[in-house]
Amino acid sequence: MVARADLQTGDLTARRTPAPSAAPRFASLVRDVADFPTAGVVFKDITPALADAEAPREMVDGMAAGVADLTVDLVVGIEARGFLVAAPLAYRIGAGLTLVRKAGKLPSAIEHESYALEYGDDRLEIHADAIRPGERVLVVDDVLATGGTAGATVRLVERLGGQVMGLSFLIELSFLGGRSKLADRRVDSLVVT
Repeated sequence: MVARADLQTGDLTARRTPAPSAAPRFASLVRDVADFPTAGVVFKDITPALADAEAPREMVDGMAAGVADLTVDLVVGIEARGFLVAAPLAYRIGAGLTLVRKAGKLPSAIEHESYALEYGDDRLEIHADAIRPGERVLVVDDVLATGGTAGATVRLVERLGGQVMGLSFLIELSFLGGRSKLADRRVDSLVVT
């Protein structure tokens, strides 16, 4: 697991590996947007960090360091901002890439899973042939909030015969308790608040 940085203070708390330089820089570039997408939700906007010349490379390198001890055949990126991290992370660790999308966006036969999130319900889909039985999978997204999206993705991967080696996130909102819904899973987060 990588070090974590508090989004408010930038303070690092070591976990299993040395603190990557990305955590404090990345944390300082994340913008909070109040009441988006609904009242009472504080949206973590990563687009300022993506616009920075160095932060995306540092983010991917930090996430890759956190999972360096895993053997992964396939990275599964969760729509939509998870794609922005999953693709370069898959390249960096030498794994394939597949996508989990919101309903109605995949052109071929699909598997689907409904789930609850902090402001409603939704449904995720994956191509039915996206994962071969026994493939070792890393699930990747930008934010771990309540754990609904990540949990639904894990269920899809396992339904297709994949073996979830772990989950990796840019930001973990620990006060929402998403990790507890993934209690038996390895979870690596670059920034924890």
